[in-house]
Amino acid sequence: MYTPLENAPQGSAAWLAARSKHFCASEAAAALGLSKYTTRDELLRQKATGLTEEVSPAKQRIFDAGHEAEALARPIAEGIAGTEFFPVVATREVDGLPLLASFDGIDLLDDLIWENKLLNQSLVQQVQAGDLEPHYWLQLEHQLLVSGASRALFTTSDGTPGGTHPLWYESKPERRAQLIAGWKQFAADLAAWVPPEAKPAPVVGKTPDNLPALLIQVTGAVTASNLPEYKAHALEVFKGINRTLATDQDFATAESTVKWCADVESRLAAAKEHALSQTATIDELFKTIDDISAEARRTRLELDKLVKARKEEIRGEIVAGGIAALREHIAQLNAAMPADYMPQVPADFAGAIKGKRTVDSLRSAVNDELARAKIEASNIATRIHANVKTLKASGLVVPDAATLVLKAPDDLAAIIATRKAAEDARLAAIRAEEAEKLQREQLAKQAEQSQKEMIQVAQAGMQAAAKIANIAQLPLGRRAAAAASYCCEKGEQQGLVDKACDDCAEVSAGYQAAMFAPKVRTGAPTLRIGTIKERLQHMSVTAEDLRALGFEPAGRERAAPLYHEEDFPAICEAIAAQALAAKAQFLRDLAVVAA
Repeated sequence: MYTPLENAPQGSAAWLAARSKHFCASEAAAALGLSKYTTRDELLRQKATGLTEEVSPAKQRIFDAGHEAEALARPIAEGIAGTEFFPVVATREVDGLPLLASFDGIDLLDDLIWENKLLNQSLVQQVQAGDLEPHYWLQLEHQLLVSGASRALFTTSDGTPGGTHPLWYESKPERRAQLIAGWKQFAADLAAWVPPEAKPAPVVGKTPDNLPALLIQVTGAVTASNLPEYKAHALEVFKGINRTLATDQDFATAESTVKWCADVESRLAAAKEHALSQTATIDELFKTIDDISAEARRTRLELDKLVKARKEEIRGEIVAGGIAALREHIAQLNAAMPADYMPQVPADFAGAIKGKRTVDSLRSAVNDELARAKIEASNIATRIHANVKTLKASGLVVPDAATLVLKAPDDLAAIIATRKAAEDARLAAIRAEEAEKLQREQLAKQAEQSQKEMIQVAQAGMQAAAKIANIAQLPLGRRAAAAASYCCEKGEQQGLVDKACDDCAEVSAGYQAAMFAPKVRTGAPTLRIGTIKERLQHMSVTAEDLRALGFEPAGRERAAPLYHEEDFPAICEAIAAQALAAKAQFLRDLAVVAA
């Protein structure tokens, strides 16, 4: 929330004092090197020293005209906006920046501001085009930032309804970020500001000391001449001419000296011509004049060449200084990052100095371009830091982080979402594969165990068959006792040896049924009767047969009964036990007949 300045109307001493301590909306364009009227270097000087340029009468008349037009345009703007505007001067600190804005108008809800500029054709064209040049929209962005308002009404007006042209403006995130970054860079440069050397008086070129008037009188021979003295003095003057060029004063003096040398040449040539008009042959006179003229020409050409070369050197030095300063700024930004993420930020220093002739204008142009590039670099660095945090929070491993951190936040969010979905799918596939592998291992173990059990059953069956076959080979008189003994042995009921064969057979059959009764299963039943028949070499088996053996269906697929795959060995054992019981009964009957 902004803080209004009490008792500090625009133009008052209190208002001027507050402006000197704050960054003002009207200064925003200059702070970013985009002002139409003030250079960035000049604004730095003003903020550092508190010294401002005195307002000329002509400029004051323009200000007065603007204030008059503003007062007349106020009710017009209120009619356009449908609300009342009040002039307010307010301050607000944003990211450590002391900001100030002098509003032409702000509504009671602090939701809308109004800014008016004196009517001019350039602004009318911008309003009609629907956008303003940076000199103006930077001021609006600053005012919206200080006020917290959502939009601004911008007008260019002469105070009449017909001469009022409105434009609605809403803050743009990229412009606001540029504004804040620009003020931050300005604050940093202001803290490091060092007063330059005292600015000299307006640069006016100086010529060497005037040479004495050249006197020559001839009457066929030289009758009067100060030529030797003139030559000595002239050569001393030429020798004392400054050839070390560094400042605008040096360049201006050198350029004036070039013109002076040309004038000396011309005057010497005129003197020579005058002498020639008096005599036809005066070798010494002409030789001396030629020597002086040649030295003047040599000095002129040397100095002219030196001026041009040194100017190019200074232009190169100033541009090289800008390049080095930008490189150092980027290196500092990079040092605060986890890796070398900062890209090279383009800066057109050569283009910035085109058309600039003085050393001061060259430096100012390079400084403006340097500030612009630093602001851009700082914005990039801010985006990189935010993206680094986003990537870290995502938990993703990103080998291409150097590329991703340069993305726009929305683009980075989309990339992260896509990659997280892919990573989730990959992990799900791994988990599914591991689960499938575990299931395969469990099934393999179960199959192995079932195979072992089946082998054991088969072996037991083979042993039983062999014993029964042996009993069948015995004489009839011994078969009954052997059968009864086998029945008791198979049933593991040693206390039943003395019981009748009928009881022994019943006990053996009941024991077998209990031994091979199905266990409780938790898996889904999948075993069909048809599968059981195939495994039993197509032996006839029905659901009723299995029920009689103690196996109830564990489920159904449509009408077909289903059993647990794990119960197949027990089914086989039960069938075998039933068969063995039948054989025991047969042997019992056989023994009775034999008796």
